[in-house]
Order: sequence, then structure tokens, then C-alpha cells
Amino acid sequence: MKLRKKKYYFERVDGAPEPVTVELRRRTRFSEVDVMGVVWHGRYPAYFEEASAEIGRRCGLSYKDFYEAELRAPIVEFHIDYYKPLFLDEEFTIRAALIWHEGSRMNTEYYLLKQDGSLAASGYTVQLFIDPGSWEVCIVSPGLLEKCRKRWKAGEFNCPG
Repeated sequence: MKLRKKKYYFERVDGAPEPVTVELRRRTRFSEVDVMGVVWHGRYPAYFEEASAEIGRRCGLSYKDFYEAELRAPIVEFHIDYYKPLFLDEEFTIRAALIWHEGSRMNTEYYLLKQDGSLAASGYTVQLFIDPGSWEVCIVSPGLLEKCRKRWKAGEFNCPG
């Protein structure tokens, strides 16, 4: 899998835990393609979101967890690179990796892999934690994120996909 400019979107910090990675197998659906049977480019963010939600469930950073902790983490950066099209009824893998960062943010990389292992698309999101009442960015990492980091450092998320 070769990216356009560099191997990863986010820098890996020496001594930091390995990224939390999930992989989901998927098949494209009729409602996701255009008249040529090619997946519409606007569907790719939804594929990324499927894997992002799975990472959240695994790490205690799900939407429900955010809601219960009275936190929000909107996407403030989104990027995608398209390499090869996905076609109607094609099986593919969505891989997402939450990358360690010391700030009050979540950096996630995404890779859509065709059945032959080639890269269909890749991208990333940056989410910042905010206070839902004031909409101010959390300067200090919220407890929910710190709890996740503690588990991450302890190796709880090292299980495959």
C-alpha cells in the first residue's frame, strides 16, 4: 500500500502505544453507486465513519460515551485521496487506525482496500474535544480521553481487527 507523499498521514511518536486499528469487511451496495456501477465519491466518508464508530466502541470513545460525558468531538479536518474505484457488489476492507496524540484531539487514518489488497482510497480526520455548552475547545484532555489513554498504554487495544 503506497500513499502519495508519505507512508502515514500522522507522525508516530517514539515510545507511544501502537495505533488502535480496526478492520471491517464490506460489500458495496446498489444505493452507493452511480449509473456506471462505480461507488460515488461522496460515499467514502461514510465508509470511514463505519470504522471510526467501531474504534470508538472498542476504546470507550463512542458517540454514546461522548453524550454521557457531556462532550463533543467534531471533525475539524477531513482529507481523502482516491486511487482506484470501487464497483457495484465489490468486497473491500475498511481499515481505520486511531493514532496516539497527547493533545485534546483524535487523529484517525483510514484505508479502503480492494480484494486484491490494492488501495482504493485513504484519508484522515482530526477531531477536537469541545465543551457542548460553550463550544470552546478543551485545552486539557477530558477524563473520557484520559481513561482511554490509560487503557491504551496498558495494551488493552492490541487485539487484531
